[in-house]
Parts: sequence; structure tokens; C-alpha cells
Amino acid sequence: MRKDFVYLASASPRRSELLRQIGVPFTVRAAAIAEEQLTGETPQAYVVRLAAAKAEAVWAAVADPRPVLGADTAVVLDGEVLGKPQNAAEAAAMLERLSGRAHRVLTAVALRHGGGLDTRLSGSEVRFRATTADERLAYCATGEPFDKAGGYGIQGYAAVFVEELKGSYSGVVGLPLFETAALLTRCGIRSWLTARAA
Repeated sequence: MRKDFVYLASASPRRSELLRQIGVPFTVRAAAIAEEQLTGETPQAYVVRLAAAKAEAVWAAVADPRPVLGADTAVVLDGEVLGKPQNAAEAAAMLERLSGRAHRVLTAVALRHGGGLDTRLSGSEVRFRATTADERLAYCATGEPFDKAGGYGIQGYAAVFVEELKGSYSGVVGLPLFETAALLTRCGIRSWLTARAA
């Protein structure tokens, strides 16, 4: 199996930035898959399934022995997955629900390689301070909520709403680096650390 780089099955600029942060060579090859949650499917099973499906879809499409990394993130409140808002009204409603409360952020990573498929799951708890309607509308006006699970990005303007984080910051952004590095290392893909040790 060739391991000079990994395919990233995501068009997310945030995931690309996080992979660059740990020195992993990669090529973006986004996967287009249906992202609907199945009836009775838990949020954990949902994100793992989607991450795996993205990795498998790109693996099949590229017909290349290099590994493929997929990831998926879900914001979970009261057991419900909050997806990506379609408009400002949806985004504002999500932000109102998150206001003054803690929620879970689940991000699964999946690595498809010649030996099969490996997955890892990261779970974090994020608490928002109470936000006002004016703040939520101002945030929606930035355009930032519309491509993000739960309608916010912790790495962007919404950082001012985050009172507390327990867990993985990179996982909340969209690619938990601890779990990702563990998968890549097991598969023989270099990062800054393994390249330095070579």
C-alpha cells in the first residue's frame, strides 16, 4: 500500500487546516453522500456511519491503494442531532436552543485502507453562555452558521459564546487530531512526529 499521502474525503477547509497542522500530506477528494439520520439511529452510530461512508465512497472512486480519511460531526442537544441550518431563521432558532446550555459535539473519523476500515469517535461537551436575540441575529448575519453542524463554528465568531469546553477542541472544529493521528500512525502515514522520528 502506498502511504506518501492520504485522501481527505471532505471539502471542509477546517479539516484541511487541521491535517496541515499535524503535518499530514493529503489530497482533497470530497465525498457526496446522503446525510439523513436513519430511524432509531443514535447520534453516535450516525456520525460513525457517515464518516465510514465518506471514506468508503472515495476509496471506491479513486481506485488507489492510498488510504482515505473520512469524518463527520454532529451537534447533539437533548438527544437530537442539530444539522446544518438552511437559512438565517433556522440558524437563529438553533442558537436560541443552545443559549445558556451545554450540548454534545460528536465527531467520528474513519480510515479506509488496504487492510479494511478503522473508526474512532470523539465526544466533547460545549456550554454556551446565555445569548441575546440581537447577538444571535448578528452572528447569523456573518454567514458563518450555514455550513456548520448546529449552526456555529467554535473556531470563528461564535467562540465568544462558548463558556466552557470539556473534551477535544479539534473534535468540535471537525477533526479530532488525537484520534486521527492514532489511526494514521497505525496505518503507517507520517505526520510531523513520525517524520521527525524517521
